Amino acid sequence: MIDLAALTSLRAVDTHGSVVAAADALGFTPSAVSQQVKRLEKQTGVPLLERVGRGVILTDHGRHLVDAGGRLLADLEQVEATLHQRAGAVSGHLRVTAFSTAMRGLIAPVVRDLRDEHPDLTVSLTEREPWDTVDLVASGQSDLGVIHRWGDVPITVPDHLTSTVVAHDVADVIVHRDHPLAAREQVTPRDLVDEGWIATPDGTICRQWLTRMYAGTGRLPRIAHTSMEFDSHLALVRAGLGIALVPRLGRQPLGDELVGVPAHDPEPTRDVIAVHRRSMSESPSITAVLRGLSRGQLRTARTPGSDVP
Repeated sequence: MIDLAALTSLRAVDTHGSVVAAADALGFTPSAVSQQVKRLEKQTGVPLLERVGRGVILTDHGRHLVDAGGRLLADLEQVEATLHQRAGAVSGHLRVTAFSTAMRGLIAPVVRDLRDEHPDLTVSLTEREPWDTVDLVASGQSDLGVIHRWGDVPITVPDHLTSTVVAHDVADVIVHRDHPLAAREQVTPRDLVDEGWIATPDGTICRQWLTRMYAGTGRLPRIAHTSMEFDSHLALVRAGLGIALVPRLGRQPLGDELVGVPAHDPEPTRDVIAVHRRSMSESPSITAVLRGLSRGQLRTARTPGSDVP
């Protein structure tokens, strides 16, 4: 009989390209992953990995086992989800991955409520960027992911995942109270072409959206400073070092020194999306989290100038 835990390790080696990376993703030691793969080779009687340089790749036998075994694992996951649905049991362990502002503004209070409502359900949280989150859910290393999609900036979700929009978020242009734009009711990208921006790093979804905002102006945003965290953006704007585009979800209070000015043409909006494997669609635990996320959006919605979540 094929060891399903060992099959999961082999699939992780394929996904991450090495035994060490697979072990890190699964929370095991490299030695444990190697032993599981060797046990699987002994059970099947065929070689599943071959060494190439300092790394390993799947043999043809290993590729067949991962592809066919992936379908088997999905079927078993669906059977378990359906069983829990029949029992009405919101229980077990759920791995949730989300981006930082969703973790602060949406996930934390939702998981707190879930813990009170469903004491037999445990949830572990991991903070990652949206593209990484999709990969983790698609490969079975996370059960539910929360990602964001800005306007027409694409993010690819594989066919075996289901997407549910659970919230909508808006970003404001954050300026110092002494800035000439602080008294404006709204601004457009043409009002901002000469401003210095505090922005997320190149390649991030938020940076891509900021660049697309400038379409039609004949200019690109002038990046004065780069920072990954929006809390840092606020601190830099507070110090008079530039302006920033900061979402309302999970945003810290602006205080007396900062002003959030709405932007339009285009309005910087994003969908907050929950993704999970179709094989878990019947899971009461997944349903409970999705319901909680939708309720959480009602709590976190706020106006541009509000400092209260």
